[in-house]
Formats: sequence, structure tokens, C-alpha cells
Amino acid sequence: MENSDPINPSPNLNQNQNGMSVVLPNSVGVLVLGIISIALCWCYGVIGLTCGIIALILGSKGKKLYLSNPGVYTVSSYNNLKAGWICAIIGTCLSAVYIIIVVIYVVVVGVALSTFPWQMMHQHSV
Repeated sequence: MENSDPINPSPNLNQNQNGMSVVLPNSVGVLVLGIISIALCWCYGVIGLTCGIIALILGSKGKKLYLSNPGVYTVSSYNNLKAGWICAIIGTCLSAVYIIIVVIYVVVVGVALSTFPWQMMHQHSV
């Protein structure tokens, strides 16, 4: 007998022993954290870097899990995981660049203020 369901033409794919589809663990979480890492990379890089690193760790674990047994998990959850992993890479890189810029800025301002002639400023104000 042929399957006439146009939405799900092969219902036996991506199903566990009970016939239920299994979503890859943390796939949505990786996607959300990856997007947050891009969106918040301007917060001195700390929030974006933290979210990006967590998403990369969860994403690599999920990718290993999917590749060990791809027939159990849905393809859409794996695609969410891959998209979140790519967003996490982008967000982590942007956050790291922002942190480097902030550190350079602090060093330049610190050097400029340390070489500023404070004695001359106090002599003119008296």
C-alpha cells in the first residue's frame, strides 16, 4: 500500500522504537544561544562570548550524537543545530574582536592619561 500523505511521505523515517519522532537534544537551545551571541556581541563582548562558547559546546555534543545515529533524530532539529552552531561561531568571533578593541582602547587611554602632564595642569589652576 502506498502512502498518500503529501506532508509526511515517509512516516517511518526519523522515528524511535515507539514510532515517535525524536528531536535532537539542545538543538533549539543552540540556535537561541547562537542568535543571542550575535545580537549581544556589542555588550563589551562578554555576554556574546559566553553564549557563543556554550552554544559551540552544546552544538558539538549534539552533532556527535546525531552522527552516531542519524536515523533516530529529525533532520529539521539537526538543521536547527547546524544553524545555531554557525551563528555561535559568528557571535563568538564578533565578541572576541569587540573584547580586543575594548582592551586596546583601555590600554591607549591608560597610557595617554599616565603621560599627561598633571603638574602643569595644577600650576595653571593656582
